[in-house]
Amino acid sequence: MNDQMTGIEILLEDETLRDGLQVESRIFSLEEKLAIYDLLAQAGIKRIQVGSFVHPKRVPQMADTDQFIREIIRRNPDGPLLSALILNGKGLERALDSGVKHVSMSVSVSNTHSQKNAGKSAPEALEAMTELIQQAAQAGLTVRAGLQCAFGCAYEGAIAEKDVLAAAEKLAHSGAAELNLADSTGMASPMSIQSLVCQVRDLVPDMSLSLHLHDTRGMGMANMYAGYRAGVKTFDVCTGGLGGCPFIRGAAGNVPTEDAVNMFSSVGASTGIDMVKLCAIVGILEKSLDKKLPGRMATVIRSSC
Repeated sequence: MNDQMTGIEILLEDETLRDGLQVESRIFSLEEKLAIYDLLAQAGIKRIQVGSFVHPKRVPQMADTDQFIREIIRRNPDGPLLSALILNGKGLERALDSGVKHVSMSVSVSNTHSQKNAGKSAPEALEAMTELIQQAAQAGLTVRAGLQCAFGCAYEGAIAEKDVLAAAEKLAHSGAAELNLADSTGMASPMSIQSLVCQVRDLVPDMSLSLHLHDTRGMGMANMYAGYRAGVKTFDVCTGGLGGCPFIRGAAGNVPTEDAVNMFSSVGASTGIDMVKLCAIVGILEKSLDKKLPGRMATVIRSSC
């Protein structure tokens, strides 16, 4: 390993409470979510995406996001950085009312997925989101702008890199502080990760870049390492490997937080996250959901005790 690649601080944004739970039919209560949040904070997670401001009929699990955020702020105002997902103007209004200061605002570069997810074509959604990000930034929110299906679409197949780059450049000039590339369908490869990340970094060199990776085809960890080698230092993860988009057929979970912690530790990078505490959360989630989760390190930790 090159010495320049060791000792790097990696930021893992845990999205268990948003992406992780949104596809689960078993609805978690506010107190259950607060308990999971507390455990994630105690494990050393520095940024936690706790929900999305979407219509409760479309994603019932997120119906209490407003109340959840207010309660977190009331109980633990100096805790990890809170984040939440915004997809439209109503969501922005709710975010401002909730008190959250950091938000993710994303659109799909796939027309088909955009229609299913936002009810608009990709160009229409991009135009609307650009204006919305400007409003959010002017209102004092720190915005992470995201591009869904940046590495391929389950409905359309490959997405042209030039289309992703054009959308990335537009979002970069909207007032966002960070740009997130999402492999929403898990169709990326290490080569496509390296190619697109390098091109985006050349296009917007002063902008922070992050990756949101799904493990649909078992490539999540390899793609995360490729992103790391290409210079990305911020990654989205879900404890236990939960997650998936309700509007993408066959979408699997995110890269497990605990497996990412182990991988980065093995290459000399630092996440500041306690593996044992993290794996205890996996056990709680498996019991609550009555199923085995796909992450590997929880099993390793249990077998070593």
